[in-house]
Amino acid sequence: MQVIIFSWEFPPRIVGELANYVKSLAVQLVKSNVETHVVTYHDYLTGPREEPEGTKTHRITNPVRTHIGVLTWVLTLNQEVERTAANIYYDAKKQTDLIDAHDWHFIPAAVTLKKALNIPFIYSVESLEEHRSHGANSPFNMAIKSIEWLGLYEAKKAIVKSEWMRDEATRIYKVPTDKIKVIPPKSTAWMKTVLQTYKSVAGGAISK
Repeated sequence: MQVIIFSWEFPPRIVGELANYVKSLAVQLVKSNVETHVVTYHDYLTGPREEPEGTKTHRITNPVRTHIGVLTWVLTLNQEVERTAANIYYDAKKQTDLIDAHDWHFIPAAVTLKKALNIPFIYSVESLEEHRSHGANSPFNMAIKSIEWLGLYEAKKAIVKSEWMRDEATRIYKVPTDKIKVIPPKSTAWMKTVLQTYKSVAGGAISK
């Protein structure tokens, strides 16, 4: 099985808890015989690299240098995410099984690749805009919320880390509960459940 993970942060670029979580996920996937590519952002450490643990990282930078805010930065960076993921897909002779997009930043790229190349994707929810900016309904906040809604609508599955987040995604975006998989990262069955979810999204094509 080949998986592409999208994450806007990944070591050595650490902004919050997501970077180390995705690093741990990628390492465990490699140990489970899943070919794992991580497409992520970095200011200057760009290009493909095979990490010591076997993960293949593809660090990109934004071709547009000046931005008025995070939204324009994210949307222009998505073009590079799409290009890099498409290259991985064609280099693998179109054998990419799924994309796991972490948080909202690269949802536009995941949706584009789903439509253009028929690659299914999972939306792994780290947080929601309603919680980051409670009650804020400016055009900026509404734009991010629309991207979150798009991800939850277009994803084949959503992964959350708690039942509370599942209930919040259902409350805010009306996502059917059977579309959301709760996988606590500290549970003993964490990786086993992740692999089962990947398998269900990829149609059963998973390495033994």
